[in-house]
Amino acid sequence: MDIILLERIEKLGTIGDVVTVKDGYARNFLLPQKKALRANEANKKVFEANRARLEKENAERRGEAETAGAKIDGASVVLIRASSNAGQLYGSVNVRDIVAGLAEQGHDVDKKQVILGSPIKMIGMHDVTVALHPEVRITVKANVARSDDEAELQAQGVDVLAQLFEEEQAAIADEGFTEAVDPTLEPGEIPADMLEDSAAEAQTEEAAADDAETEEKAEES
Repeated sequence: MDIILLERIEKLGTIGDVVTVKDGYARNFLLPQKKALRANEANKKVFEANRARLEKENAERRGEAETAGAKIDGASVVLIRASSNAGQLYGSVNVRDIVAGLAEQGHDVDKKQVILGSPIKMIGMHDVTVALHPEVRITVKANVARSDDEAELQAQGVDVLAQLFEEEQAAIADEGFTEAVDPTLEPGEIPADMLEDSAAEAQTEEAAADDAETEEKAEES
């Protein structure tokens, strides 16, 4: 379907552009949200008659968004969550959590403006995009941690997940469960000494079996 854009749409165009989109996208989103008009002759005339007003209103909204964005850009929302030792959350952080965290700091953001590809499921510092206007996007931080102290470390640039991994490896080493790895080996290759040990062990078992068989025959005779 051919449509006339009434605002900038990422990857499509800006105000006044006539573009072709899938019918479902136009009918289910662009037209109901008043982001576009069908590109017929009547609508083209209506748009041209109102172009100046639409562009002026868009410029005003963009200016307001830029002012608000200057206050919000770079904000960090601390979200304390329980997680496994590997940093996997017992649950997730979603758009509503981000909006609530920003609201606590006095930032009024609609959940439709928060762009989160998928819920956050790991502790750490996560970039979240907020689209205050089709032409104004800012980035805020979601500081997801297990405690306030951990959140403070992350805010200082400490990679808590890396620390958790190192601590886990150290704990395993302390328990004596690690083995030296030969860096010259290909992935999955068995060290030669292990092969030799295995062969020697097999020979020993075979010899023991032969001895047992010999003793058994001697007793029978």
